[in-house]
Amino acid sequence: MASLRSTVRIARPADEVWKTVSDAAGISSWFPGIEHATAADGTRSCTLAGGHQLHEDVVNIDHDLRRFQYKITGGMPVEHHLGTVDVLEDGPDGALVVYSTEITPDSLVDLLGPSIEGGVQGLKAHLEGSS
Repeated sequence: MASLRSTVRIARPADEVWKTVSDAAGISSWFPGIEHATAADGTRSCTLAGGHQLHEDVVNIDHDLRRFQYKITGGMPVEHHLGTVDVLEDGPDGALVVYSTEITPDSLVDLLGPSIEGGVQGLKAHLEGSS
């Protein structure tokens, strides 16, 4: 099993960042390459550029910890996947976002690494660009 982690500091209060991250269906507004997303009954479906579908189970949305966890269940040849997005307070007007992923097979690291980094940078641009 391989592990990945990307972090970004965002000049917005942690609660504001969490509101965006915890909206499972809203991921298409900030994650590059996701054109549309729907979420219901603990699942999320994402339509990627070119029409490819990615299916996920939402494992945990913990409002106290500001932690969002999901598993890819279809649309990618994974044996194991767990994605975790933590939003940590970084002063009164800042947040540190830590996006980590466990993935098997290890060969998917080269695909997911740049995607996850693009995701945290997209979140930063989305939230800081709205000032």
